[in-house]
Amino acid sequence: MKKQLHEAIQFPDETFPYIMYTHTNQGSIPEGRGVNDLHWHEELQITLVINGKLTIQINGIDYDLEKGQAIFINKSVLHVVTHLTHDGQYVSFNFPEKLLAFYSESAMERSYVHPYTNSFLLSLEIKGEAEWHKQILQILWYMKNEFEKKKNWGWQYEVSIKTVQLWLILISNISLSSEESSKHNRREQERLQLMLSFIHQNYTNNITLKEIAEAAHLSVSECTRSFKKSIHMTPYYYLVKYRIKRSVELLESTEYTITEIAQRVGFNHVNHFIQSFKKHRNITPKESRKVRNELTT
Repeated sequence: MKKQLHEAIQFPDETFPYIMYTHTNQGSIPEGRGVNDLHWHEELQITLVINGKLTIQINGIDYDLEKGQAIFINKSVLHVVTHLTHDGQYVSFNFPEKLLAFYSESAMERSYVHPYTNSFLLSLEIKGEAEWHKQILQILWYMKNEFEKKKNWGWQYEVSIKTVQLWLILISNISLSSEESSKHNRREQERLQLMLSFIHQNYTNNITLKEIAEAAHLSVSECTRSFKKSIHMTPYYYLVKYRIKRSVELLESTEYTITEIAQRVGFNHVNHFIQSFKKHRNITPKESRKVRNELTT
């Protein structure tokens, strides 16, 4: 199964589209997109560090957060947690913007939601330096407890009210930028999403740099520049890295031979696959499978 960059969040209750993920280096509860998993989604997200430290990369910028700090990520923005300390833990609250609007075409939606969610604002750090930061962080800790304890009657209202309070505090303390650079950042995000999605959908084929660039109607040089700026690697390096990631899944979940796996993830020659695998994982595919077998027996 191909894992897309676009995460379609599965809410525990579709009549209340709100979810809190708890992430560690061991995985996510409920299952979701955790450490070193580049993705985007249509929901708004606020991430709170519960323990340790993490680095989250948004539009090529690394944000370092520690326990008790948070970050807001706007809808449809590519992001990835690139580092989490061994004792690290963070929670992510994900919810659709319509929760903040009360109902469609409302004054709230027109004046206080869409102007921000459709803006060029990509993210906002909440580190506790200002008084309003502290208010938001206090609400986030409260909501974490609400999600973790037994769900009492009316808990959805409690969470919704706190979220709207948090949103009002946030938008009351930021000014929207109409700078050309902000528009450019959002446009770059959209182009990068097109190119990354093309790679994810076609990595099994013998795709070229020109084809990746054409997915976003860019030149090869502009495509390479966009990748280097936003995710700090070339398109080719990302393609190989993604193929290796998919091959690890096949090594762990199937009995395909190394040659078959190489072909299935887009390598023309098995030797090139083995060399690339060792370069990225410091171990050969055969050794990787052996380790997996030893852990499961």
